Amino acid sequence: MTLTFTNGEVNKNRRAQAYPEVLFPYLEHRMNRFFSRIAAVVLSCVAATAPAGPATRPSSSAMDFVVDDIDGKPYDLAQLKGKVVLIVNVASKCGFTKQYAGLEKLYEAKKDAGLVILGFPANDFGGQEPGTNDAIKEFCTGTYAVTFPMMSKITVKGADKAPLYQYLTAKETAGPAAGEVKWNFTKFLVGRDGVIAGRFDSKVKPDDAALVAAVDAALAAK
Repeated sequence: MTLTFTNGEVNKNRRAQAYPEVLFPYLEHRMNRFFSRIAAVVLSCVAATAPAGPATRPSSSAMDFVVDDIDGKPYDLAQLKGKVVLIVNVASKCGFTKQYAGLEKLYEAKKDAGLVILGFPANDFGGQEPGTNDAIKEFCTGTYAVTFPMMSKITVKGADKAPLYQYLTAKETAGPAAGEVKWNFTKFLVGRDGVIAGRFDSKVKPDDAALVAAVDAALAAK
């Protein structure tokens, strides 16, 4: 192996020959640099030819997410696969808050057939859900005797939108139901297959004939 020296290094080498105690550390340093460069080249080649890891696959079902319930405990939506799920962003100080009563009535009427209603408190519209999870839970159970599952507060629009709502509103996953949530009590109906079966805006009451018919059609699908 040939080592190439600059003028300064030649002088050092001459001094090293005159002083053997300098020569060996100097050569060791040069050899270490040489092999370090070789190792770096080899590693870069290996990295370039290594097979890529598995690609991240987008969620194929609205039930592929884990959220937190109203008590802050993980709630895996996968446990609801095979059921019909109505997802609603709720608020305690909204003009549509009275829909809690209708949602509870719909839940009681259809839960044995396979309907689950999920309430997601959100403070995204007019600051109409300012309370804590504990306050929301007390309000829902005390005022409207809500028994359907309530989740922790989340964000349903904008840059901080929860992953579930990203799925519910994206064109690639929501299809005709896509688009930003515009107000409290927007309702997403998810079929037994985990696919979004319908979307109903805030003004559509839980006992609306079109909503009930969509729920019944989803429940009838096996």
